[in-house]
Order: sequence, then C-alpha cells, then structure tokens
Amino acid sequence: MRLVTMAAIAATGLGAAGAAAQEDFVIPDTVAATATQLADTGLESDLAWNILESLTTEIGPRLGGSEAEARARDWGVQMMNELGFENVRIETFEMPYWTRGEMAASITSPFPQNVAATALGGSASTPQGGLTGEIVFFESFDALLEAPAGSLDGRIAYVNDRMVRAMNGSGYGPANRKRGLGWLEAQARGAVGLVIRSVGTDSHRMPHTGNMSRPTPRSVEQGAVSDVAAAYLQEAYPDFANEPAQSQIPAIAVSAPDADQIERIHAMGETIQMHIHTTGGWQEDTVSGNVIGEIPGRELPDEIIVIGGHLDSWDEGTGAVDDGAGVAITVAAARLIADLPRNPRRTIRVVLFGSEEVGLLGGFDYASRYADSLGDHVLASESDFGAGRVWRFSSSVSDEGTAAMDQVGRILAPYGVVRGDTSGGGGGPDIIPMAMQGVPTFRLEQDGTDYFDLHHTPDDTLDKVDPAALAQNVAVWAATVYLAAELEVDFRTPDEQDGHD
Repeated sequence: MRLVTMAAIAATGLGAAGAAAQEDFVIPDTVAATATQLADTGLESDLAWNILESLTTEIGPRLGGSEAEARARDWGVQMMNELGFENVRIETFEMPYWTRGEMAASITSPFPQNVAATALGGSASTPQGGLTGEIVFFESFDALLEAPAGSLDGRIAYVNDRMVRAMNGSGYGPANRKRGLGWLEAQARGAVGLVIRSVGTDSHRMPHTGNMSRPTPRSVEQGAVSDVAAAYLQEAYPDFANEPAQSQIPAIAVSAPDADQIERIHAMGETIQMHIHTTGGWQEDTVSGNVIGEIPGRELPDEIIVIGGHLDSWDEGTGAVDDGAGVAITVAAARLIADLPRNPRRTIRVVLFGSEEVGLLGGFDYASRYADSLGDHVLASESDFGAGRVWRFSSSVSDEGTAAMDQVGRILAPYGVVRGDTSGGGGGPDIIPMAMQGVPTFRLEQDGTDYFDLHHTPDDTLDKVDPAALAQNVAVWAATVYLAAELEVDFRTPDEQDGHD
C-alpha cells in the first residue's frame, strides 16, 4: 500500500476527519496486488471489444420489446455460458411496445425543404397522409410552460433549447425536459404536433430519438407538470389514476442543422409551416427480460454485488455506445475476476437489463423481483455512459464503506481515475430502483464530452468506440468490483442494515 502525506490528503479537501477515516482502513497487500494485476490484465484484454463487436454485428439495433431484443437475450445467454458464468438465466417481464413506423418531415413554407427528423419514443401517428400546420416557436421549454391553455390550437409547437456540452453530461437533464414532457405541455395547450431540437451536442444531420415520459398521478402531485397540463390530464385522461397518460399527437426531433435552419427562418420574422408524416404508435403488449449470470462468492454467496449494462438500444443505430459498451465492459471485467485462482468472497451478479431506453423497465422489474433480498445486495453499479475513458470514481455508501472506497480510489489513480463524490455516486439508470430501496452504489464515471454527439442516433455504431478506452474501462471495473467483492467492509449504513433485517 502506498503512503500518502498529510499535505496530499489536505489537498484533496478530506481534512483531519477524512484522513483519520482513510488511515483506519487498510487494503491487505495481497488483495491490493491482485486488484492491480487485474487492472493491468484488463488494459491488454480484447474481450470487451470482441463481445461488443459480436453484439452489434450479429444482433444490431435492439429496440425494447422487439424481436431483435429477444435475439439479444438468447445471444447473452449463449455468450455468458461460453464464458463460464454460473446460474445463467433470462427473467422475463411484460411491457408496452411502441414501434417507429415511417417518418418524414418538411418545411412547406416560406422556403420549402425536407428536414432530417425522427419520431420520439411514444409518439402518436399523424392522420393518414400526414398533417400540416403553423409552427409556434419557443426558444426554451420554460417559454412553452408560460403559454396559456388554448394558445396552440391547431398549430405545431416547436421547442429549441440547445444542449450544453459537458464532460460529465450535466447539460443533458435541462435539455431533455422538452423531450420528456414537451408532448404533454404542447397537447394540453391545443397543439396538433410537437417538434424539438434534438437533445444532442453534434452538428450533423443525425436526429436524436429518445423516450417521452408518461406522467403518473404521483409525478403530477410532485409538480412535474405545469398547472395547465395537470388540469388537462384530469379532463382528457379519465383513467389517469390507473393508466399512465400517453401522447395523442406526433412528436419528433429534428437534427441540429435543421433546427438551426428553423431558428434562422424564425429570426427573419417569417411564419413557418411544417408537414409531418409518421406512422409509429403503440402495439400490443410484448415481452422483454433481463439476462443474468453470476460468479458465486466463495464465503458469502448470499451477499451480492450487482453490475451490468442495458442490452436494448434504440432502433436507428446499432447501440455500440449506448449501451453495448456497458454490456461488454462489465461482462469482460467479471470474466477477468473469474479467471483468478479463487472466486472473491461475495457473489458478483452481472445483469444485462432489458428495455432500459423505454422506461428503465428491466431495472424496475429486477428491484421488484428481488425485493425480499435487496438487503443482501451490498453494492450496485451500471456502465451506461458510452465507451469513453473512466476519469472519476464516485460512491454513495456507509462511512466505513467510504473509507474503503477512498483506498480503492488510490489503486485506481495510476489508471487515470480521480476520487469523486462520496455522497451521491449514483449507480446508473437501471440501478435507480434498487438505490431507492437502500442498495449502496458506486459509479465509474466516463468522459462523456462526445457522448451526446452519438446518443440515440443512427451514428451510434462500433467504429465510434476506441478499443484502448474500452480496455481502460475493463481495467478499472475489474479492480473495483474485485475489491468490493473481496474486502471485509459493510457498505450499508446502520439505518439501511436495520431496514433490511
């Protein structure tokens, strides 16, 4: 174990209390050496690349609930069995199923031209032959919220809202509001359609799709929608208390260059007419599922570390970055750990979550299915932010666990990883339902500077992945997960332990 000076500790902002906590926890030399060996092996491994190449080539796009996603589950089972995982299985669940159908959009006046556009997940279809309407331009989602009821009758709402590029993806949440609930706010004000600037940071004619939110009575009570939308929901959706509302209007995203074009025409003071034609919509309920494989713990097999990625993708690219990479990284890291002379103390469970893109359905099913044993889930994390290098390590665990994670961070430091937040590490989208039930989490945060150039577009393909960056992910995941499974530390707070006795 490397010695660290008090000056270096002070520079991290830990202070005397944090320094004492770090000194109280020591990773045994043999365990630390094994973690470093795993990381070094991961840097030279091409297993993740081979897994990702296989998934994106042999399966391709994998929309949640589709036949392709079902083939991906079979692929996942075969892959995990061939790699020697134990207790490999599929756990299925029913889900609502939306399909894209055909899509076309154009500006018909004042300067006729086609635009590159894609339907948003959950969009309704247009009338046969499409619809044409006047654009009402809103510079931001907040501006749409200020519009009164009835102000968009018979017209198409357009929401601009540019996304800010950031290494940690922090620009996504603000920009994504228009995609999540723009349809409801527009529909509640009488709009016959919604058009948004793609939620992305690129400047290519590659529109970004993504799922729209379906509000529930609880979300309305929590203020997730405007007063106009809340009143509309009560009137237009009489069964809203039992069935989440869904869009009755077409909702599409246009690429950034086409959004720029609309913005320029609007700035000229011209009235813009658009034509939209889309045939997508909700189909009969179908089946999705999670694929699970395990490395049983040698001493504490009932204590579980959950890692994984989501197996589904949007249907327009091959889902290499979102989230084939996460699948490949976590499977490959676990496989490296399984190659050790003996398994770690705790069980490592790799979950390839189904239908994440359309509502975290696999994550919610997992948390519900294992509700009675979540108290035995000692830590969880998902890789779902592309294939960029891991640069920061965050966690949300007990004080004892934080002291251990601080030491884990020191082992990761030579691989380009800094210690991050110790009170809000998250764990990834599919981990949220578990985290809500008290499961501690960690996050190996990737460089997402370019992630939203590709996210949810046809450009999400294998050639965008850097094999060296992928291998660095495997290296730090293998070391981190091994240490979490091997160290004698309780990551839960006392309150969480008491709540799951």
